[in-house]
Amino acid sequence: MKRAFILILLAAGLAMVAPSVTSTAASASAVPTRLTALRWAETQTGKPYCWGGTGPGCYDCSGLVMVAYRHAGVSLPRTTYEMLASPKLERIPRADARWGDLAFYGTGHVELYMGPANWTFGAHSSGTRIGRIVFGPYWHPTMYFRVR
Repeated sequence: MKRAFILILLAAGLAMVAPSVTSTAASASAVPTRLTALRWAETQTGKPYCWGGTGPGCYDCSGLVMVAYRHAGVSLPRTTYEMLASPKLERIPRADARWGDLAFYGTGHVELYMGPANWTFGAHSSGTRIGRIVFGPYWHPTMYFRVR
């Protein structure tokens, strides 16, 4: 009796989830480019930072961003300085930044923005590994950009 009740609850739960799974699959092409880039970058978690690296074994900050956006179908320049000069980037206020947008720490470092929880995702510096970075009062993005 108890087992049948649990099975009924599970079936009801699956029925409630099924429509969202179907609509997500149908709208897969509607996923924003920035999220596609971020999702790909997250598959590189744990790989080492290496200056000048563009993968597949290691990345530097702009190398990871460049390759992540390439996997999302967008060609970005190689370095942070070139990215900042690119017409493909549109500067936005922090309040408008969304997951996968670019977060620049001055002009020499870039990571992917991960929302209002004060996280970015990237290759931080020599001796570190690719992953989530918590920023605070002394190490935080100074500019945010959306890739067009």
